[in-house]
Amino acid sequence: MGDLLVSLYAPGFESLGQPTERTDLTIRPVLAPERHIVVDWIQRHFSQNWASEAAVAIGHQPSSCLIALSKDELVGFACYDAIARGFFGPTGVAEASRGKGIGAALLHSTLLTMKSMGYAYAIIGDPGPTRFYIDTVGAIEIPASGKGIYTNMLRTPKPAAVP
Repeated sequence: MGDLLVSLYAPGFESLGQPTERTDLTIRPVLAPERHIVVDWIQRHFSQNWASEAAVAIGHQPSSCLIALSKDELVGFACYDAIARGFFGPTGVAEASRGKGIGAALLHSTLLTMKSMGYAYAIIGDPGPTRFYIDTVGAIEIPASGKGIYTNMLRTPKPAAVP
């Protein structure tokens, strides 16, 4: 499936994907001195590519990377304006913390932040869990083929085989 589009002004948007009611969850932007901690965590739990995108987002003023903390432990993150303006992602929740509403809370908080900054729409590029975005925030597919902005992206070369 291609990229997805979310209208931030659609009727009922504010009530879609309401954040979890957990009192032990804090969602906030990454502070500049936390950059290395968050980027290292993302690389360990997800990928070097996502860590690179998050580093860009954290470098924005204000930071365009939000983190989820549970009992002062980093459990998830969500970025916007990392690969291009108006794009949501990358985003992820630690495997042990999945299924607890953290991903939906991060998505909702990030999209509300984007709306408050003047965005009318958010693009979710090369989404993984497409159904999650459709069900949670009413995302729709953008009718275009390919991987969108990620087409022809450089990849880490595979090591050469040892004879």
